[in-house]
Amino acid sequence: QVQLVESGGGSVQAGGSLRLSCAASGNTPSSYRMAWFRQAPGKEREGVAAICTGGVSTVYDDSVKGRFTISTDNASNTLYLQMDSLKPDDTAMYYCAAAKGVCAVVTEYALHLKLYAYWGQGTLVTVSS
Repeated sequence: QVQLVESGGGSVQAGGSLRLSCAASGNTPSSYRMAWFRQAPGKEREGVAAICTGGVSTVYDDSVKGRFTISTDNASNTLYLQMDSLKPDDTAMYYCAAAKGVCAVVTEYALHLKLYAYWGQGTLVTVSS
């Protein structure tokens, strides 16, 4: 079992920045797939970015490429999402997720929510124009 707790959400004006954190605990392998998803009101949950925690392999949705950066601190088992140049369309509940098994590389397939067995409770990001 893996437990995930997000933090760092809040309200910001367009063009601003936020950094989300996700603390992982429990039975975590040395390298596993983690991701950030988001869900706006009335919309389906969508993948934003994914990473293999043991390396540098990352993947991003086209809507956030060049603006968001996913990273990990393996010493503290924490996942981050640095969000810059925020837009009102980025307003959503953001969720941290972890998959079972070992991860060597991520592709765009890693942005599919069905891959993930463990989910955090979410943190709200609101971007005003």
